[in-house]
Amino acid sequence: MCSPVGSLMWIPGVNSKKKQMCFDWGPGEMLLCETSFNKKADTSEQVPSCPFIYVIRKDADIHSHILRKLFNESHGIFVGLQRIEEELTGKSRKAQLVRVSKNYRSVIRACMEEMHQVAIAAKDPASGRQFSSQVSILSAMELIWNLCEILFIEVAPAGPVLLHLLDWVRLHVCEVDSLSADVLGSENPSKHESFWNLVTVLVLQGRLDEARQMLSKEADANPSCASMCRILGDLMRTMPILSPGNTQTLTELELKWQHWREECERHLQDSTFAASPRLESLCKIMLGDEATLLEHKELLSNWYHFLVTRLLYSNPTVKPIDLHFYAQSSLDMFLGGESSPEPLDNILMAAFEFDIHQVIKECSIALSNWWFVAHLTDLLDHCRLLQSHNLYFGSNMREFLLLEYASGLFAHHSLWQLGVDYFDYCPELGRVSLELHIERIPLNTEQKALKVLRICEQRQMTEQVRSICKILAMKAVRNNRLGSALSWSIRAKDAAFATLVSDRFLRDYCERGCFSDLDLIDNLGPAMMLSDRLTFLGKYREFHRLYGEKRFGDAASLLLSLMTSQIAPRSFWMTLLTDALPLLEQKQVIFSSEQTYELMRCLEDLASGRPGCGEPDAQRLQDDDIETTKVEMLRLALARNLARAIIREGSLEGS
Repeated sequence: MCSPVGSLMWIPGVNSKKKQMCFDWGPGEMLLCETSFNKKADTSEQVPSCPFIYVIRKDADIHSHILRKLFNESHGIFVGLQRIEEELTGKSRKAQLVRVSKNYRSVIRACMEEMHQVAIAAKDPASGRQFSSQVSILSAMELIWNLCEILFIEVAPAGPVLLHLLDWVRLHVCEVDSLSADVLGSENPSKHESFWNLVTVLVLQGRLDEARQMLSKEADANPSCASMCRILGDLMRTMPILSPGNTQTLTELELKWQHWREECERHLQDSTFAASPRLESLCKIMLGDEATLLEHKELLSNWYHFLVTRLLYSNPTVKPIDLHFYAQSSLDMFLGGESSPEPLDNILMAAFEFDIHQVIKECSIALSNWWFVAHLTDLLDHCRLLQSHNLYFGSNMREFLLLEYASGLFAHHSLWQLGVDYFDYCPELGRVSLELHIERIPLNTEQKALKVLRICEQRQMTEQVRSICKILAMKAVRNNRLGSALSWSIRAKDAAFATLVSDRFLRDYCERGCFSDLDLIDNLGPAMMLSDRLTFLGKYREFHRLYGEKRFGDAASLLLSLMTSQIAPRSFWMTLLTDALPLLEQKQVIFSSEQTYELMRCLEDLASGRPGCGEPDAQRLQDDDIETTKVEMLRLALARNLARAIIREGSLEGS
């Protein structure tokens, strides 16, 4: 089922002419098939029809090369926020949270700009449209986040809230900058066809200083309206605005603003600008005349720009709690019943209504991935705005969305590593979710397996560590890499598999006459106690090492103990007895008479076929001439050694 997007698989009994569909989520993918059947007229037999099943990716955005920057960089911001949470208090807390919010927005904007460049450079129209669509989505995400930052995180009071909203509009309705460059770059700006559109947009955005400079150009080029331009410019210059560093109170501002507004109305009533409809229109905008504002719908471009301009010139000290009344009326007036609100409109309206949960709900439905709602909700939760909202299945909204986002990351071949940290910071269900997802990671390479293993070991995920090690051990066995297989089985503490691999080592030794992976076997240490067979492998290798160092006495004692302690598999006894032959033939007596008797007993047990460890070998030995010859040679060598040992021990006693 892990087939690529668009691939097809034969499924009997699917009818494409019907609209009945079935789907199910796999890890990171949706499997979609049709479920209706045709029936033969004369029987109840169901006849196969359409052969297609579609595999559709879940969270397809994570496979976008450009959006990987968004996921990677926001991960660092997210983890940093979780770690500094305990240090945040009072005013420093609010400032830090605002800074975190701006960092998130800067990452969105950086991705949006890169995506825009890719869209421009796209070679085919379809790709260009796809990238442009993604630019629009990222732009909407930053627009929503910025508004939430103003209203929920910064919690700007009356007065400053409008200044923030002005910056919000100026940032997101940015066509005016290219228009300004176009007009000012011409030989005669005041004669440019877009000159008055530029002046009007500057006034609509409250950029009155720039608008005054443009009017001065008109005054220089057209002396007949110089006086009117000067008067309107003075009105722009004297408009009271609560600037960030201003110490005046809201009451003082309201009094000054009311006096300024009366002066604007007086000029309008006195027909000061009657000779220039354009200047008169600008004066009406500055008075907040709604009809005049709506005449410039194209320049406003959207209802929230209309809202902010309307507030700027009619109620600059609006209280945040009253914003939703103005927002709703502005939306209704701007659309005028000609169209229905878009999903973005509903999200912004929910924000102006201070309905955080509705904002998150609408974003979850409208946006193409979980990144936005997961990170915004986490930040809002750190602002202590979501604590009361628990979901019916035992988790809160923050954790639910983080779990969904992290699950999507685990569908990607490398971004899954980011998902681990998101699961770590979900106290209720994060641990169990991580355990379930980490078991599904395809261990394509040993390097990737080691990464997964390290993550599991750091979190004391014992069962997952065992499972991964067993998988890797089995792969190694299939590839005949016995050293690696033994290493993984030891790491998994899997006695049964360690026994299996040890048997393979011993079988290879019998076939080839030497051990592979000597370094591993020589350095088993306490790990050899994992299973009897592994213990035997380690001790048998130690016997060869002692023999190689000519420590014949120690080698003989170890060999005998391996047989008499029943650690050695019975099938390997003949090999051990054969290994004893060179020791039996040494000039000096190595085995004592007692030890020789033990070896003789083991040989007779093996030759007579007595049951031992459930592995009867008598018939095989009797039928095998080579084995029979070995037995006779061993009997002869043991008998000679016994005689030598008795004589030597007798002479020692006599002396």
